[in-house]
Amino acid sequence: MPHTKKAGLRGFSAYLWTQVPSIEISFLPDLLMFAAGLAFFYGLLVVGRTWLGPFTPEVAISRSPLALPAYAGYSLLRITIAYGLSLAFTLVYGYIAAYNPRAERFMIPLLDVLQSIPVLSFLPGVMLAMVALFPGRQLGVEAGAILLIFTGQVWNMAFSFYASLKSIPTEMREAAKVYGFSWWQRFIQMELPFSVIGLVWNSMMSVAGGWFFLMACEMFVLGSRDFRLPGLGSYLQTAASEGDTRSILWGVAVMIAVIVLLDQFVWRPVIAWAEKFKVEQVESTETPHSWVLNLIRHSRGLAGIRRKTVHPLGERLMLYFSNSRSSEKSHQPSPWKVWLVRALFVALLAGMGYGVIRVAIVLTGLQKAELHEAGLGLLATFLRVNLALLIGALWTIPVGVAIGFNPRLARIAQPLAQIAASVPATALFPVVLLLLIRIGGGLGVGSIVLLLLGTQWYVLFNVIAGAMAIPTDLKECCSVFRMQGLQRWRKLILPGIFPYLVTGLITASGGAWNASIIAEYFHFKGHIYTTVGLGATISQATDDGNFDLLIAATMMMAATVVTINRLVWRRLYGLAETRFRLET
Repeated sequence: MPHTKKAGLRGFSAYLWTQVPSIEISFLPDLLMFAAGLAFFYGLLVVGRTWLGPFTPEVAISRSPLALPAYAGYSLLRITIAYGLSLAFTLVYGYIAAYNPRAERFMIPLLDVLQSIPVLSFLPGVMLAMVALFPGRQLGVEAGAILLIFTGQVWNMAFSFYASLKSIPTEMREAAKVYGFSWWQRFIQMELPFSVIGLVWNSMMSVAGGWFFLMACEMFVLGSRDFRLPGLGSYLQTAASEGDTRSILWGVAVMIAVIVLLDQFVWRPVIAWAEKFKVEQVESTETPHSWVLNLIRHSRGLAGIRRKTVHPLGERLMLYFSNSRSSEKSHQPSPWKVWLVRALFVALLAGMGYGVIRVAIVLTGLQKAELHEAGLGLLATFLRVNLALLIGALWTIPVGVAIGFNPRLARIAQPLAQIAASVPATALFPVVLLLLIRIGGGLGVGSIVLLLLGTQWYVLFNVIAGAMAIPTDLKECCSVFRMQGLQRWRKLILPGIFPYLVTGLITASGGAWNASIIAEYFHFKGHIYTTVGLGATISQATDDGNFDLLIAATMMMAATVVTINRLVWRRLYGLAETRFRLET
């Protein structure tokens, strides 16, 4: 009997031992999600306690490497909140502009103007408004910094979503009409899936742009007031101002580590998930994979949440908007709604008129020497921007196509491109500046290098998205007909990536003008290095608190960018919508 009991216990223990690995594996995703949720909740409590506390007039930025983890967390939270705002703005703004012709005539030029305004030009109005909205609270300065990061992220996402909606194939729209889709069904089942690949890659570029402008958003001088926030941007700005190469390298290393983690835990899973929305009739032989996405798909807890909350909520939304669509057909809009829209439009026109009058008064108070300096700066920046755009396009188009056509290469090149696009050029600028001083060239050449570092990635990421969106059946068709070399580029690649390429070029052009505020005016070891340019004029006016010159220079930059967009990029957009739309 004892022998039998021992044998039974050994058999039971052996059974448990064989089951433990499977139990651990099945519950591992849920444990990781639970731990991540607790960490996120704790971070919100810590940040909330700080942000809702009293305003700290002078924050001492430590250059100790031990402070970097906390600084990285603060910066990542600001960029995440700004991205959430950017995504919400993109979906609403792009949708209205794409489907309302009257609004489109006003909204797209406005988007051109907004993307052409540098971050520092938004700074005085945004920061003073937020500080006045939350007086005596740290939340005002934090909200101002988040909105500044938002202005450096949102425009290329909005352009990408708008361009995707305009290029949806006609047969897909006709199928939605035949099946009687409501606007919500069209949005969820057709429009958002069709635009998701371009939106994902532009989201990566937007977050990289947030890191790029982080130094200008977390630490800046506004007249006699010095605003500083703890974060990686302020750490790198402090280190660069003091010429502390060791601290610069520490800060860049931590930033690269954060970007690599974001690539593994956020962007790579999203890219693998977005592959299913690719418009094609033949399944690709090589598709992106992500171990994090596989882990999430094996989570029982998340599966239960989707089954019990997400799916029922989606069905209710579908039913609600279907019913509201049928009721809209039988009811005309109320007269008070029509008058409300008209009143808002009149108020908007009145506000714009008042703004024009105030700007005219400001411009009449400027001296001729200041206007002459801004005019020369405009010409110099115009030449630098177009030269940087040309150099960037020459290498990003072939490299982007190679990455988009080869998933294995994309797994290696994607995080490298994110790192290169995210590292602030001003953090590397001391090294570039010292090198240029030794070999000759000065800041005139260095500013072009900085513009390249900040803007060529818009073209690269959009070309990658365009190459990935080309259907596999078209690629195989070209292989069957043995199209190679220039013929393959002319018949398949350039028409396939053309809408994405135009989006990349237009956002790169606006981004280059925006980056000129950093490329043409730089603080290093207590000295100011500057060159002739409109970006330098804007940066110097911000430092001096010369708001009249700041407004004038910003208007000149916005007018130039809008004129270029209307004469060049808008016509290319029209060509992409008509001749190079993917349809049968």
